[in-house]
Amino acid sequence: MRKVSFAAYGGPEVLRLAEAEEPRPGPGRIRIAVRAAGVNPVDWRIREGQKLGAHPPAPLPAGLGLDAAGIVDEVGEGVEGVRPGDRVFGEGAETYAEFAVLSAWARMPGGLSFAEAAGYPSVMETALRVLGEVGVRPGQRLLVSGAAGGVGSAVLQVARARGIAVTGTAGPANQEYLRSLGADATTYGPGWTGRVRRIGPVDAALDLAGAGVVRELVGLTGEAGRVVSIADLTAPEQGVRFSGTAGDVWAALEATVALLHRGELRIPVTRAYPLAEAARAHADSQAGHTRGRRVLLVGEGEPRLSRRRRACRVGRGG
Repeated sequence: MRKVSFAAYGGPEVLRLAEAEEPRPGPGRIRIAVRAAGVNPVDWRIREGQKLGAHPPAPLPAGLGLDAAGIVDEVGEGVEGVRPGDRVFGEGAETYAEFAVLSAWARMPGGLSFAEAAGYPSVMETALRVLGEVGVRPGQRLLVSGAAGGVGSAVLQVARARGIAVTGTAGPANQEYLRSLGADATTYGPGWTGRVRRIGPVDAALDLAGAGVVRELVGLTGEAGRVVSIADLTAPEQGVRFSGTAGDVWAALEATVALLHRGELRIPVTRAYPLAEAARAHADSQAGHTRGRRVLLVGEGEPRLSRRRRACRVGRGG
C-alpha cells in the first residue's frame, strides 16, 4: 500500500509517499480501506518534532494522521456491530495511507461524503473536551480566538446547541462565516480586545490558534482558570491550562452522529488534496486563515500514481 511518512523532523518537504506494509487490526480494532484522511494541526506539530504536553516527539521513522473515513476491510478479535463493507469514520493511527487501523469508529450517517466524515473525529473530540475543561455554562458567554477553523467551527455549533453565547475572532474574510454559525464575530488585530468588550462581558475563553493572545484572554475573563489553550505551548507559564490529551473519542463520535442527524452540525471541507499532496496540505494548514477542514483523498477518491512515481517525495506537485 501507499503511505505518507517522514524519517526526519522538519518542514513539509520531509514528507514522502512510498510503499509500506499493510497494517493488521489487533483485538478491538478494525482496518479500513481509507477514502479520506483528516489533516489536523497536530499532524504538522508531530512532523516538526514538537513535544506536545506530556508526549515526547514521535520516534522516527513515523507515519501521520489520526482521522479517517472509509470502508471496513478487516475486523479484529472481539469487535461486534460492524463488518467488512460498512462505511465508517473514526480515529486511529497513521491514516495518511491506503489502509489504516481504527481504535474508535462510528457508522457514517447517510448523505455524508467520505471527505466530510474524515474532518470530524479529532475536531469534535477536541471541541467537546475543551468546552468541558473551560467550564462554560448555558447563559454565559464564551470567547473563541481563532474560531473559523475546524475546532472553532465545532465549538460554535455545540455551544449554540447548549445555549451558550459565543464571541468569535477571525480574519475579515470569515466574519460572515462565524455569524452563520451563530457567533458574534469580530476581527483580530489592533484594538481587538476593545471590540470584544463592546460585544459583551466574557465568562470564559478558548485559544485555538496560538496567536500569542493568552495574556489578553486572561484579562478579558478576569482569571487564568477561565482560559484553555490547545495551541500555545507557553500557556502554562501564564497559569493557563494547555489541553493536549485526547478524551473519550467514542463519546465524541456518538455526539457527532447525533448532532448531524439533528442538523445541528456542519463543518465544511475547505479543500481536499490527493494523498501525494500531503506536503501542500500541511503548508496550507500552517499558513492559517483556515475555514473549516482540510482533508486528503485516498484510494478511489484520487487517481493512482504510476509505479515510477510512487516512491517520490511528497511535494507541491505530488
